[in-house]
Formats: sequence, structure tokens, C-alpha cells
Amino acid sequence: MTTIRLSDGIVKDDVLVVGLAAKNSKTTKNGATSLQIESGDVALDTKALVQALSDLGATGKADEIIKIPGTSTRLIVFTGLGTSATHYDHEVLRRASGAAARALAGNSSATFSLPAKNIAAVKAIAEGAALGAYRFDQFRGLSKSAQQTPLKAITVHTDLAGKSEAKAAIKTAEVIATYTHLVRDLINTPPSHLNPETFCKAMSDAVKKAGGASVGLKVSVMTDAQLKAKGYGGIIGVGQGSSNPPRLLNISYTPKGMKAKKKYAYVGKGITFDSGGLALKPAKGMEAMKSDMSGAAAVCAATIAIALLKLPIAIEAWAPLAENMISDTATRPSDVISIYGGKTVEVLNPDAEGRLILADALVRAQETKDLDAIVDVATLTGAQVVALGTRTSAVMTNNAEFSSHFMDVTKETGETFWPMPLPVELRASLDSPIADLANVGERMGNMLVAGLFLKEFVADELPWLHLDIAGPAYNESKPHGYTPVGGTGIALRSLVQLAISASS
Repeated sequence: MTTIRLSDGIVKDDVLVVGLAAKNSKTTKNGATSLQIESGDVALDTKALVQALSDLGATGKADEIIKIPGTSTRLIVFTGLGTSATHYDHEVLRRASGAAARALAGNSSATFSLPAKNIAAVKAIAEGAALGAYRFDQFRGLSKSAQQTPLKAITVHTDLAGKSEAKAAIKTAEVIATYTHLVRDLINTPPSHLNPETFCKAMSDAVKKAGGASVGLKVSVMTDAQLKAKGYGGIIGVGQGSSNPPRLLNISYTPKGMKAKKKYAYVGKGITFDSGGLALKPAKGMEAMKSDMSGAAAVCAATIAIALLKLPIAIEAWAPLAENMISDTATRPSDVISIYGGKTVEVLNPDAEGRLILADALVRAQETKDLDAIVDVATLTGAQVVALGTRTSAVMTNNAEFSSHFMDVTKETGETFWPMPLPVELRASLDSPIADLANVGERMGNMLVAGLFLKEFVADELPWLHLDIAGPAYNESKPHGYTPVGGTGIALRSLVQLAISASS
């Protein structure tokens, strides 16, 4: 794992990363972009460097990386910040650092000196660089040796290096990066190696490595036999078509030596592979369905991160896990199942399976005493991607105040979410002539209908958020900023920050 340190002294690494911005989109006489070097607290001969950069056609745009030989360092790396500003948004710094870290794979270490005028900026730079220093090569054979190793050591250069708050921010950034990488690894793991049982083992191992009971963490797993005996019809119904039986994983965190200020339940969708069941998906794009457990990975890893940060917030993380497969035992269209707690559902579409396993887990999570709020995270609907694209996740809620607070949290983390409604008029489309409700309804507004389905399993008085991360969870395009191709780890940072915000 990449290590992060602070420095305000002489740059000792042979690679220096600084920012490059465009001066309010102005151009020079020869048509080149007018540039501004943002090197933080490190002094550079900017006049000569700007001329060299102009000659190279630099623009300072986001994700632009330009490397030139240094004088006191072997290499100076310029990372695009966009338009120059007095204060750069923290997400701009995070993405610029991440893009530079990605471009520096194969180097052992680098010093990042970007505009860090406050502790939050220091954290953003460290976090972005560490998130960008990622590689997934567990399943490479002969080609593994040809892969470039991510940065092993990152130094953030800032005159705030001596402050205890800066050191704490670096610690938080390291924890965030470590567990975001864990989420990415799990998402990227092929379904031949990740199923409900092996997911539980991976998370149990992660809890043990973090310190287990010594940091307030406890793990329990319900088997398929236990789930069936106790009436978890959603998880059983979805998982019964697979040779890999379903599971319900619970990771609980209780603060050590202090009273919890709040108690949250985090619930994550854990479909380790989604074929669509008897509503078989098209072959094109089905390979990405190994990512359908992104929500489960995010809530579990976030809980471990919260424990390691020793936050005074109790967390109950629930990961309902199943493979949605085809066989003679698979759930059929028009089957009726009974969700934990007794509510019945007519399964009109076996490919609308995520909401079924979440329903079980949402009901179970609410049996926790003195719960202050509940958040579910799921790659739930293709309609989310149609509505908001591949970089913006949706937020639905039964509590406007809680949703507003969460949106404030996401402004700090840089994860992009957008509030969506739960229109009352769409609820009637979920009515079933033979069961309490159906698992699908009105096609138009399907993302909202899915949210309304989940709302049926949450007490009205309990603040609840539904995060649909279908598009942003898995990047099938080009890498950008600190985001690689494949699993992204979306939602983990905001879940952790939600707990941090409740700690103050």
C-alpha cells in the first residue's frame, strides 16, 4: 500500500509534481494558452518553465499531464488544474493529484506541491494521489511482470506540515485510500473467484487485519439454511438459482472507550454476479455485472475505515449476498416470495433482483435498537445511468433534512450525487393483484419506482437514504483523475464523511 508523509523542507524525491492552470482562458500572441504554474510552497523558475510548457502546447486542462526534466529533481510533472483561481476546489486538487499519480506508475516516490492553503486541501491532495496510485493485477500471469508498479511513497509538500491537524488529515487519507482500494479489488475480482461465501471471507479477513474486536469490530454471517429458516425470502429467492448459495453478512462497529453519538445502519447490495436470472440480460455488457456487489463492498469497507478512524459513531453494516443465475431452481416470473417480516412480493422481473435482497436486509437492519438513520447503497437500476450518466449517483429519501445534510457531506468528499424525487403517483404501479406488491412497476421513471419499492420496507419515521450508484460504480471508459478503469469505490468516502460529520 502507498504511504503518505508531509514535508515543508527540501524536496528529496527525484520527481516533483506541481499544478498547471490556464489564466482565465487567455491566449498569448502566438495563440498558445497563457499559463500559470501552481507550485505551492516550492519555488520554481516559472518564467523559463512557462515558456517551455507553451512550446510543448500545454493547456492546463484537467487530466493533462506534462513531464519535463527538472534541475534539482530528475523530473517535474505538471498536472492540469483547469482555469487559474485564488482558491482551487478541493476536488480539483484531488483529481489533479490522482491524474499525476496514475501517470507516475513505475516510479517509486514523488513529492506533490500544489496549492494547499488549508488542512482540507492537504487532505484532498494526499487522498487524490493515493487513490490514483492503484493497480489490479491479481489475475495476470505472464504479463504481470510487464505492469508498472504504482507509486509506493507520496510526500505532500506544505507549510502546514508541522500541524497536528495536517498529520491527522494524512492519516484519514491513508485509511480512505486503503479501503477504497479494497472495494475496487473486490469489484474487479471475477465471479469465478468472488461469490457470496468468498466475499464474506474477504471481508472477515479485512476485519481481522484491521484489529477485529480490539477496534470495536464484529462479524457474523448467516448461511442459506439459516436465511431460509428465518424467512429471508428475498435473498433466498434471488440466490436459489445458483450453485453458490446466498449469505447475509453483518459487520458491526461499536466505539471503544466512548459513547456513540449516533447509530447508523449501512446496507449494501451484494449481487456477486447478475445474469438477469430467467430475465436473461443481453450478452453485451454482461461481463460488467461482476460489479453488482459494489454497494455491499462500499458499506463493509466504510465500516472498517470508520473503526480505524476511531469515530464515536456506531455502525451496523449489512450485505445481503447472492448470485442471480439461471437453473431449474431459479425464481420464475410471476413467482411470489415473502420478504423477511412477512410482506409478500410478486416477482414479475427476476432481473429486478437487487431490491429483493435489499428489502430483506433493510427490514433486518431496523431491528437494531436506537437507530438514528439508515443508508442503502446499490447498483440498482440502468435507469440511473440514463438519467444521470456514469459519474453522478442518485439520492432518494424519506427525510429532506437528512438528504440535505448528506449532500453537504458529498461537497466535502468530491463524490457527485444528485437528489431525485419519490413521486407518490408512481407508487400505484407497484400494486399486485395477488401479493402485497410487485417488484417492478411503471417503466418510465424506473429508478424512482425502485426507490419507492425500497421505501415500502423502511419505517416512515426513520431517516433513510437510497443511493443508486449504478453508473459511477464501474468505469468502462477511460481512466480520469484518480479513477481507474473498472471498480471505482464510489460512496465509501461519503459514508465515512457522514460518520465524521456526525462526530462533531
